[in-house]
Amino acid sequence: MKDHVTVSVSSIHGTKHISFGKKMRHALKFIAYMTFISIVVSAVAIYYLVNNAEFSKLKLLELEHKSTSLSKEITSLTALKISLEHDLSEREERMQIVSDRLGDLENLLDMDNHKGDELESRLDTAAITSSIRVAMLTQIPSGPPVKNARTSSGYGKRKHPVTGIMKFHRGQDFAVNTGTPVYAPADGTVEVTRPSKKGSGNYLRILHGYGFSSSYSHLSKFVAKKGDFVKKGDLIAYSGNSGLSSGPHLHYEVRFIGRPLNPKQFLDWNVDNFDAIFKSVRGVRWESLVEKIELRVSRQLQLSSQKAAQLTDISK
Repeated sequence: MKDHVTVSVSSIHGTKHISFGKKMRHALKFIAYMTFISIVVSAVAIYYLVNNAEFSKLKLLELEHKSTSLSKEITSLTALKISLEHDLSEREERMQIVSDRLGDLENLLDMDNHKGDELESRLDTAAITSSIRVAMLTQIPSGPPVKNARTSSGYGKRKHPVTGIMKFHRGQDFAVNTGTPVYAPADGTVEVTRPSKKGSGNYLRILHGYGFSSSYSHLSKFVAKKGDFVKKGDLIAYSGNSGLSSGPHLHYEVRFIGRPLNPKQFLDWNVDNFDAIFKSVRGVRWESLVEKIELRVSRQLQLSSQKAAQLTDISK
């Protein structure tokens, strides 16, 4: 009987006795243990899942926050991209305008052979070329000293209108009335102002750059004085009929280191036919002069760009 357990169940119908053997008791104990273990495991699993769910919620909130932040950043970057594309488009348009205008300048300067170069190189070349031309056209006589005047006598052999003697005419005469304004054809220094009633009459000479000079005869009145610095286009005197003259006119000469040159070549000299004078006027080492001016201009432009870069660095 020790190996059996009897369970009595009483009711109104009587008492029933249920007997459990040893094996049955072990089975019930095993079932109870397994049930307990299952409950414990389930509780641990539920606890883990609950914690994991909370962690997942936190992670989800963090990801949602990051997603919102990234969306805002993407929106900002998109706006910046649009702005940069707009700026780039404007810069490209401006660069095209610069390139077109540079092309016009190159055509004016006869620089068609440089159009295949990089834009920066073309700009440097154009800057140097234009600076050379400006330097030469402002410091060497160019253009007429009087406006809208007719030439009455040119450079070369002629019969003097007063003496009737054949003589070499070293200048060019302009048929202008007395009192016509006379302007400096280039920058320079007034070297001579000589009043006279003989020969060249009232005479003025300007010393220009690179060994060139210009002179004006038969004047009625001086405006500039000896030692004055004058710029191209400045009023220097008024024409007249002083000295040995057959009538009111201006006698104009251009010289290089004292040697007379045909003024006509200089009267017609401008940006449009800049290179023509190099062939038409002999006795001047134009190639050497252009080389020296180009070297000086290049240094000046380089120094200017370096100074601008230094100022930009300082401003930063």
